[in-house]
Amino acid sequence: MAEAQALKLKADDPEDLGVVAAIMQDALVPVCDIEYLPDERRFVLVANRFRWESVDGKATRGFERTLTGICFDEVAAVRTKGFSRAERDRILNLLTIEATPQTVTLAFSDGASLRLEVKRIRCHVHDIGEPWPTPWRPDHPLDAA
Repeated sequence: MAEAQALKLKADDPEDLGVVAAIMQDALVPVCDIEYLPDERRFVLVANRFRWESVDGKATRGFERTLTGICFDEVAAVRTKGFSRAERDRILNLLTIEATPQTVTLAFSDGASLRLEVKRIRCHVHDIGEPWPTPWRPDHPLDAA
């Protein structure tokens, strides 16, 4: 397997955040790795991210996951729905990230979500460490019924 290139992105508007949402889809996020730092007006999390960019479409190479840090600056408040920060051992499955100019919503499976109230969108994403192999590729059935 070729050496992996560490991902490093920034997002300043809803369109940029769409790219972040695509690469973060199916990330596993332990509740204990989510933190709001109100004095710094910063929200951070570390996720176990499936490396969609390493999938070649032919399944000729293995799949990979890596740790990825996400930071949102200029965050005024954070609201949770469908889970409690006290559930430190719970793992959330990130489905998507949606944004308006004043909010960023991280939507997880089972109806859980985080809503960030932001002055403006200021997001940084950075892979941490080396990726590792995984035999599992996330699957999204076309028929949800």
